[in-house]
Amino acid sequence: MAKVIVMYEKPKDQEAFEEYYFNTHMPIAGKVPHVKNANVQRVLSNQNTDLSLYLVTEIEFENKADMKEAFKSEEWKAVGDDVPNFMKYLEKPPIITIVD
Repeated sequence: MAKVIVMYEKPKDQEAFEEYYFNTHMPIAGKVPHVKNANVQRVLSNQNTDLSLYLVTEIEFENKADMKEAFKSEEWKAVGDDVPNFMKYLEKPPIITIVD
């Protein structure tokens, strides 16, 4: 299984970020082909870091080939194009990790 893991630090405007992220951004992300599962988790505690992590989003694909196909899609491009729309609520860009 291949995953994209996106980690967000606490937003400067938490209410506005959540409104946009859950009601606009995630529905756009939900249209990406080959996604097996996508979930968002609230961070309850941070240890061994100075980061103030707030949300962790995991986007799962069956394998690397499916993930690579998804990355080529117009739907994935739409996800990336939407990021600036909620960046105004964040101090820093999210941390993105791709794992297999």
